[in-house]
Amino acid sequence: MTPEQHNKYLAYSHLGYGGLMFLIMSAFLTMFGVMMLGIPGNVPNGPPAAFMFIFWLFMAAMYALMIIPSFIAGFGLLKGKRWARTASIIAGVVAAMQFPIGTAVCVYTFWFLFSEPGKTIFDRRQLSLPSAQQSWAASTEREKEAQYVPPSTPPDWR
Repeated sequence: MTPEQHNKYLAYSHLGYGGLMFLIMSAFLTMFGVMMLGIPGNVPNGPPAAFMFIFWLFMAAMYALMIIPSFIAGFGLLKGKRWARTASIIAGVVAAMQFPIGTAVCVYTFWFLFSEPGKTIFDRRQLSLPSAQQSWAASTEREKEAQYVPPSTPPDWR
């Protein structure tokens, strides 16, 4: 496989992991919300409703912090951004905590980004324009070569 294909598959794996974790987060938070609504308010030893709501917000924030880096890394890899390598490493470290799928995404991320194919994609030097003097000198030489010089004597067509 080419490095570009690996880059594309790595982006898809980060986006797929993020999408799967988003579905799991949505199911978990929905289930927890339904359970919170099912607790009657007058239970003598039950937790207060405000505590349960704050706990629900905390869980939503924690899941979001684990999912957002994968979406950012996947987008950056698909668009070929230079910052995508750093974002992918961060997303891989965060994804490693979710066994087994997150760990597989982490291993694939590290294997690709720290191997030679990954280095060839992300360690390219910035291309720069030549200095102004060089381009000016080259253009005057081209102008001299491109000027028409008539022949010294006309050809004999007789």
